Amino acid sequence: MDFLVLFLCYLALVLIGVVMICICSKTHHLKGLVRRGEQVISCIVPECLQRAMQRLLHYLFHSRNHTFIILHVVLQGMVYAEYTWEIFDYCQELEFSLDYLLLPYLLLIVNLVFFTLTCATNPGIITKANELFFLQVYEYDEVMFPKNVRCSSCDLRKPARSKHCSVCNWCVHRFDHHCVWVNNCIGAWNTRYFLIYLLTLTASAASMAIVSTAFLVHLVVVSELYQETYIDDLGRFQVMDTVFLIQYLFLTFPRIVFLLGFVMILSFLLGGYLCFVLYLAATNQTTNEWYRGDWAWCQRCPLVARSPSAEPQVYQNIHSHGLWSNLREIFLPANPHYEKKKKYE
Repeated sequence: MDFLVLFLCYLALVLIGVVMICICSKTHHLKGLVRRGEQVISCIVPECLQRAMQRLLHYLFHSRNHTFIILHVVLQGMVYAEYTWEIFDYCQELEFSLDYLLLPYLLLIVNLVFFTLTCATNPGIITKANELFFLQVYEYDEVMFPKNVRCSSCDLRKPARSKHCSVCNWCVHRFDHHCVWVNNCIGAWNTRYFLIYLLTLTASAASMAIVSTAFLVHLVVVSELYQETYIDDLGRFQVMDTVFLIQYLFLTFPRIVFLLGFVMILSFLLGGYLCFVLYLAATNQTTNEWYRGDWAWCQRCPLVARSPSAEPQVYQNIHSHGLWSNLREIFLPANPHYEKKKKYE
């Protein structure tokens, strides 16, 4: 089995794994699989190593730290260094348009600006000072967000669409999720920055994939590699086909082909996630609400009083008011300072 088939099998397994995790995350299957996996690991791995792994995982995913920010910057730096070292120089020799080659760097600058804003901006932390303001922003649906509930950790009244982040240990207005890559919650006040950050990150990966592909295609056309022949395992002359051509390019330019494969996979994964985030923005949902959305659990929810004969209620999104209104809410979120200025006007 040649390397191309192995690479395609590996790519298919990665994509199938990601899709299965996304599907199972909305069901109880994933939790069951995790429990079984933990049982198997506990039988194989020594207890001291298990405790060390638990501490490491708790530090990485259940406490605020800069590990993933550093990893993010290092990976981005490595990809751009490889692009500059290999592809940029070759493309200049082949007289590619300079504007075309500089596009990934322009996207990088914009991406880093919005990455910093996403990391540093207050996501909408609920405090004693702004609690009353946030209580008036959204209507309670009495299914997912019932009235008169206090946060057991913050001892504050919980506004509709808010959630307590166990990692940051604070309640966040219009809580979406906690992102380890920015070491911050994504909430009402930084969702707009997160959207542009994700958009420019996807665009930068896609632009590098396009430039790398254009370079390899141009190289094949200029050198007329597609017209060459090779001798197969049986000693017969064969016309250069696509599979053999890709393998030849991999052996000749291994780092460029590997970079191309990496940014292509990254583009597909980021593009899929970007589509999901844009869908949430267009329908005025958060990741937290989408994840819990198909729980018909007024029947099960201990916070909502109901008689034994009452039928369970299904959650419905009452906050969507049309595409432009939903987008305006994200890019011009409710803010106490903004409201005060508006009143004075």
